[in-house]
Amino acid sequence: MLVTESNAIPMQTMLPVHAVRGDAMDVQEFQQLYREKFGLIYRYVYSKVGKREDAEDLTSEIFLKAVSTLNQEFSPHSMHTRLFLIARATVADYWRTHYRLPAHSLDALLEAGWEGPAEEEPAVAAVSSGPAERVQHLLQALPEQYRGVLICRFLLNLSIKATALRMGLSEANIKVLQFRALKRAATLEQVVAEQQLSVL
Repeated sequence: MLVTESNAIPMQTMLPVHAVRGDAMDVQEFQQLYREKFGLIYRYVYSKVGKREDAEDLTSEIFLKAVSTLNQEFSPHSMHTRLFLIARATVADYWRTHYRLPAHSLDALLEAGWEGPAEEEPAVAAVSSGPAERVQHLLQALPEQYRGVLICRFLLNLSIKATALRMGLSEANIKVLQFRALKRAATLEQVVAEQQLSVL
């Protein structure tokens, strides 16, 4: 990433000593960790939020959260990992609150003049039922075995084994029939689409 004035790492400042609690790491160890990891965490946060001020605020928040969870029992690698876990969660919280949509009650919408969903017009209803009708037409155009395999596998959601038992065929036969049926259905669908385009 190219460092520009807008995404340059701000001057490192030490967190206040009272932020480091006695039950966590000692102050000097935490300040050393802060100096070592500040740049990494800041760059990570900046790459996720894109605003310098927000990245600075979130980076400080991450280190404040880390004070209470990091202690001397963590190895340097696990401290690094823990910091990034906290950073990822903090950035996710930031975006969650940033993009939270305002809640509107139904009463407020009705008072503002919203009339609710309009009744579907017949043309719209016909279009929305179109895919189901197309599937039925395609299935009717297929040979009986192809139609049976596709109905069992995709409409009834049966496994290959259950489809084989139902149709009295081997599992290998069902796999081959399913492949051929899908290929034939795709070809038929393409022919129908071309015919509709030529009519228009």
